[in-house]
Amino acid sequence: MTLLSVQNLDVRHGLLQAVRDVSFDLSRGDVLALVGANGAGKTTLLRSLAGAHLPAAGRIALNGQDMTKVPSHQRIAMGIALVPEGRRLFSQMTVEENLLLGKTSGRPGDWTIDRVFSAFPNLVARRHAKTGHLSGGEQQATAIGRALMSNPDILLLDEVSLGLSPLVVDRVYAQLQTLLTSGTTIILVEQDLSRAMGVASRVICMLEGRVVLDSPAEQVTRDEVTKAYFGLHRENNERVAS
Repeated sequence: MTLLSVQNLDVRHGLLQAVRDVSFDLSRGDVLALVGANGAGKTTLLRSLAGAHLPAAGRIALNGQDMTKVPSHQRIAMGIALVPEGRRLFSQMTVEENLLLGKTSGRPGDWTIDRVFSAFPNLVARRHAKTGHLSGGEQQATAIGRALMSNPDILLLDEVSLGLSPLVVDRVYAQLQTLLTSGTTIILVEQDLSRAMGVASRVICMLEGRVVLDSPAEQVTRDEVTKAYFGLHRENNERVAS
């Protein structure tokens, strides 16, 4: 059964059309890696799904319910949570206080502070520390935990590894494995193709706002994704056509 349906979505920044005619469906438990170069439209697409940037055209439905024009705070209550690029924590509040903000949607579910600490054990000793004093990896774990506290049906993760050292990224992804194997539906924006393809059940590559590749992860190679990433597949198709 389809959990999320996106149909012919167009999103603009003024005169710039950042997302162009994007369509895809997700079922419960899917892990979608959304890849593409900077400026491809990935973050704009996530923000549109979260309600932070309303589309110019198209339709977004969750569990069959149209939410195309629903504001972001209502989408959280409906079951969509975004972990934004840059984490956006309240730096003068503690880890626990930031996590508790995720409960304000009032959405029922199994995610509690204790369960977040179980998924991200590096936060246990930092429970009462202000998030402005945390390492990058601890901040990322807190941001993901805060989103999970809203008990979402769909978790949107934007650039999980941005600004983190490779060692810290390894630790964050190791902690994410609990989510990736738990049946949580995830859309992951990630620049690291190997890491993205290693956790995803499906890969979508965007180029200039459009979907240029959409495939189950096990049916596509890194080389094919790389060609789509840089638009080389289009050049090859044009040579064949000519």
